[in-house]
Amino acid sequence: MLGAFLDGERIVRLPARQKKRKVILRWLLEAFEPGRTYDQFEVNEIIKRHHPDCAAIRREWIEFGFMNRDGRTYWRTDLRR
Repeated sequence: MLGAFLDGERIVRLPARQKKRKVILRWLLEAFEPGRTYDQFEVNEIIKRHHPDCAAIRREWIEFGFMNRDGRTYWRTDLRR
């Protein structure tokens, strides 16, 4: 399923369907260590390795509850839910 949206480690397009979109967003979130905090610059640098639109990815992570933030500090949430 991921292969249709990836070219190697790059996301070539984000799926329109929410279920598939969440799969891609969870895959990308694996680049972040659980229990660690990241400043916004670090988050953007990691996202840019895979997709150019950092703000959209960060926004969706927050919206779907995959990440939390306090100001410009981000951290992963528990993905087991």
